[in-house]
Amino acid sequence: MNFFAALRSAWRSLAANTLRSMLTMLGIIIGVAAVITMVAVGRGATERVQAQMKGLGSNIMLVLPGGATAAGVRQGAQTRSRLTEEDATAIALEVPEVQVVAPASRTQVQVVANNANWSTAVQGTTNDFLEVREWPLDAGRLFEDAEMQGSGKVALIGRTVAQELFGDADPIDQVIRIRTVPVTVIGVLSHKGQNGNGQDQDDMILVPISTFRNRITGGSPGNVKRVWMINVKVREGQSMQVAEEHIRELMRQRFRVQDSADDTFTIRNLTEVLEAQEESSRIMTLLLAAVAGISLLIGGIGIMNIMLVSVTERTREIGLRMAVGARGRDILTQFLIEAVTLSLVGGCIGVVLGGLSTWAVGHFAGWQVSMTLASIGLAAGFSAIVGVFFGFYPARRASRLLPIQALRYE
Repeated sequence: MNFFAALRSAWRSLAANTLRSMLTMLGIIIGVAAVITMVAVGRGATERVQAQMKGLGSNIMLVLPGGATAAGVRQGAQTRSRLTEEDATAIALEVPEVQVVAPASRTQVQVVANNANWSTAVQGTTNDFLEVREWPLDAGRLFEDAEMQGSGKVALIGRTVAQELFGDADPIDQVIRIRTVPVTVIGVLSHKGQNGNGQDQDDMILVPISTFRNRITGGSPGNVKRVWMINVKVREGQSMQVAEEHIRELMRQRFRVQDSADDTFTIRNLTEVLEAQEESSRIMTLLLAAVAGISLLIGGIGIMNIMLVSVTERTREIGLRMAVGARGRDILTQFLIEAVTLSLVGGCIGVVLGGLSTWAVGHFAGWQVSMTLASIGLAAGFSAIVGVFFGFYPARRASRLLPIQALRYE
């Protein structure tokens, strides 16, 4: 018996028991669909973290004020602002691993332009902030030195602010009011997207830090140039851990912290946080795929059970075929084809179901998913391997039946 004859015989045998064949394939269908969906969900989570890392920039750390203590209760970070612009300058000059430093302060305000208004975040900083965040301009120019030193009434706006205040009109050289201060738009930031907390990074206005301090928030007591955070970018190829340790030593010296005392500031390594999230997403993807793979294993066991039942039911048929000249390898080929056909058909149905379930998860749950041809091929290929692996034993058992004993079987 040639291969095509064996294939036709296998199809006829499966078609004769359609319901049983469908129930047998159910485990493979669910397993393949689960593998495709789970891998797509895990890969989508990984890609989202990677996009956040790209949007954040590389090798970034934040230096934040320490927490205040009230009535014996230690409060959270940034409840006391002790950082100054001089601290940022010291980090830039005295820590060799640092590429650039940008002090910043931030507040939420209502901004008005013509007949439109919008509540957004206004951040006072320097041009170095854009280098730290790897955030180029789409249009316009950066702050000039005179504007930085003289509290110039100029601003760079994000894409969301530009859309809300000016629509499709060109915002360059337009005047907006931040609280009561008229400010001229000199640049538009490129699209950045959401950060790790789901906040729109494009919903922001940047002004010179002197403008923020002297015009928008009314200045600092005692003419101290307070800031709420210091953004630090470490040079490419330099150790983030070493840079963090050097910054910590410098800040403890400047704040005159005793050796036995805790830090009165906080250093956050944002790159490490996102890399940890990415690694967690990868591990979760593997775990989800492994759990889904168990369904394929169970489906394979189901195929083996049904094929063993089929061998028992068709023992007399096998004996008759052998009596008229069929060889053992012909019987082996037929039953193996039946097992692989069950797996492949179930795999194809599972691929379609997996694609639909992946779309449903992305559409209705709002999760980011990413289905690739590699994951589809992996699931379908694994289903075929399951058919061969679990179908071989029943097929081999059928091929080793003795014709005389098989014909006497009732």
